[in-house]
Amino acid sequence: MGFLRTSVFALAAFTATPTLADLTLYSGRGEPLVAPIIDAFTAQTGITVNVRYAGTAELAVLLQEEGDASPADLYWAQDAAALGAVVGLFAPLPEELVANVPAAYRDSDNRWVATSGRGRVVAYSTERVAEDDLPASIFDLTDPKWKGRIALPATNGSFLAHVTAMRVVHGDDTTREWLEGIAANEPVAVRNNTAAIQAIGDGEADIGLTNNYYLSRFLNRDADFPVTQTLFTNEGDIGNLLLVAGMGVLNSSNHQDEAHAFIEFLLSPAAQQYFTGEVSEFPIVPGTIVTRQDINIDDVMRVAPEVDLNTIGDLEGTLEMLREVGLI
Repeated sequence: MGFLRTSVFALAAFTATPTLADLTLYSGRGEPLVAPIIDAFTAQTGITVNVRYAGTAELAVLLQEEGDASPADLYWAQDAAALGAVVGLFAPLPEELVANVPAAYRDSDNRWVATSGRGRVVAYSTERVAEDDLPASIFDLTDPKWKGRIALPATNGSFLAHVTAMRVVHGDDTTREWLEGIAANEPVAVRNNTAAIQAIGDGEADIGLTNNYYLSRFLNRDADFPVTQTLFTNEGDIGNLLLVAGMGVLNSSNHQDEAHAFIEFLLSPAAQQYFTGEVSEFPIVPGTIVTRQDINIDDVMRVAPEVDLNTIGDLEGTLEMLREVGLI
């Protein structure tokens, strides 16, 4: 993959140290997505990363329970809502480490930084949904015509972040009304975004909300897979949310330098190219070369709503609302 850049910032101090400390990473990002980039970091630096994989929301709750006793050095979340939920546990990152990342993609106090971006999209069946019948807004999914046809990963981290952003932009009353409408439409419950795409392809559902990069994995295996995706046509619609995956270093970590080295690696040109080329996500460091994608960052930015990612940290409030309406 070409991960041969030597870190000047964090690794210079390690040159005289024969043994580097291992890192413990809590990853809400799936192993198939991030294991290659973690292995590349270890190969370049000699720093071993011990990873605990689990759901983003699950790990956020675990970090809150563990507090300063957590064995984690780093937390890698697939959305800013989870990062905001535990931001008080993070140590500020050095300004020079994150200087190349636009302010919109990091905490206002540099306690977390984005590692890649993704757009929320509408995935739908090419066999059972006509383009003219697609909803123009996320709020149109409460139309009774979608009853029993929506694949919904209600506990997925990106969905939780999406609903939290809706609460920030439109308020709790409007969001609860939307969720009640979705519940009334008896959605097809699925475990995650991958399962949502599979359910649509298998005919168990016809439409769903997901992130832009999931469909590419299916199409890479089968170019005729009967699912495609698009953005809501209403510009500024909350359905077209731009989200980020991101990382923070725990205050309690005794391996701050090594943790900073890992983050620096993820922000390097080679790693950013991996996220865009291999995972089909969007880069968050300007100047990254992006390969052709069916929905690209320019498409998303054109129709995305303006949402301060630092304001979508009330994950527990969103979970409680989902419980109240019976979606989880």
